[in-house]
Amino acid sequence: MKNLKIPFKKPNLLILIIFAILIGIGCGTFFSVGFTRCFLTFNSIFSNFLGFCVPLIVLGFVSAAIADLEANAGKMLLLAVILSYGLTLGAGMLSFFTSNSIFPTFLDSDLGTQLLEESQELSPYFTINMPPLMEIMTAMVFAFILGLGVARIKTGGSKLKNIIIEFRNIVEWVIAKVIIPLLPLYIFGIFLKMTVTGEMKTIMSGFYKIILLIFVLHILWLVFIYLVAALFSRKEKNPFKLLWMMLPAYFTALGTSSSAATIPVTLRQTIKMGVNEDVAGFAIPLCATIDLSGSALKIVACAVALIVMKGMPYDFGMFAYFIAMMGVVLIAAPGVPGGSIMASLALLTSILGFSEYDCGLMIALYIAMDSFGTACNVTGDGAIAIVIDRFCKRNDSRPTVYVQ
Repeated sequence: MKNLKIPFKKPNLLILIIFAILIGIGCGTFFSVGFTRCFLTFNSIFSNFLGFCVPLIVLGFVSAAIADLEANAGKMLLLAVILSYGLTLGAGMLSFFTSNSIFPTFLDSDLGTQLLEESQELSPYFTINMPPLMEIMTAMVFAFILGLGVARIKTGGSKLKNIIIEFRNIVEWVIAKVIIPLLPLYIFGIFLKMTVTGEMKTIMSGFYKIILLIFVLHILWLVFIYLVAALFSRKEKNPFKLLWMMLPAYFTALGTSSSAATIPVTLRQTIKMGVNEDVAGFAIPLCATIDLSGSALKIVACAVALIVMKGMPYDFGMFAYFIAMMGVVLIAAPGVPGGSIMASLALLTSILGFSEYDCGLMIALYIAMDSFGTACNVTGDGAIAIVIDRFCKRNDSRPTVYVQ
């Protein structure tokens, strides 16, 4: 199982993003077009670099995560994977149907036309093309073959596994030292351009409604999964008491924005709900890697909102395919701030047809709500552990070591 440690500590990314947005809007009121194009040049280069890195992120994280899954976990491993992936799909579908029903009623469907009319054509002074080494689907298939092969090979597999883990560490370093620190400047450039071209007032009019709906969906989703988990609980049958016991993990995740950093608290609260400590010790770290239902909910809702605002065509089949593939891709970025949206960029462009501009707005929206999605993820991990505990043999003779 992957050693889930938070790989780096940085200043609060949410605060940096908020400052970047506010400063971008403020500077856009007096910056000249020529000076704005300097930041657009940076954004173009950074966007190309990000596109180059996305397949490497998928390959590095997914292959290492699969290689770390030990086959001796047996029934618990299979059940955890099925439940986690099922919850991610369920959250994505809930988000799509809700967003598809609500957003068209209060988001301006002509917003895309208005944006085109208001926008002044701005372009970078120059750009540097960085073609990715492989397509996203190639990276995914290669990651599965590599990870499964290493997990199955008895001789020689450990050497290749070490190489995969080292490669993942390199990718983590690139994310920590290059991508994440430069994201605020990238977001600044996006909102600077939106203000200079006159797009800001039009498009921001609907953002607060999106955030409010996503927050409500998170709460409803947690209530639903704990209603189900209560049916399987060995100790507490009241779903609201179970949710109450998970509140420390929820608020810890709000502060850390990291599923990995919240694991000790999640373990403690999960055991307090009556889950066997061995089951919890297995399920919680694993689910921190593969249960991204809160992230899926956010990404789908933001994608539907932007599509509606820009008047782009879409249908259920398109989003069903996107959600199914996203459930796999999200495994690529556990514990990395903003990593889920970065791992999904290729799907947003290839399946939903998002442009570089659209992806920048998605990043800004996602990071603005990053802590809420993480809190939803870790709280849902406790529900998964309850179900796994019901179907697996228990050994309650050992003393509790996680609850202190």
